[in-house]
Amino acid sequence: MAKKTKENRKHIVLECSEQRQTGIPGISRYTTTKNRKNCPDRLKLMKFNPYLKKYTLHVEVK
Repeated sequence: MAKKTKENRKHIVLECSEQRQTGIPGISRYTTTKNRKNCPDRLKLMKFNPYLKKYTLHVEVK
């Protein structure tokens, strides 16, 4: 019996939205997966930014 492929689960990149505005060098990025069938909108998560040394909003990039 063949395994099902995980076609709905895609790899995405999350990038800090606050760091672009401050002009501090470096980019805080995280990679993760999401189910596009259950969550078709862009993903927004609070993640730690080591350059700013605080938790900031990370948004899915294309």
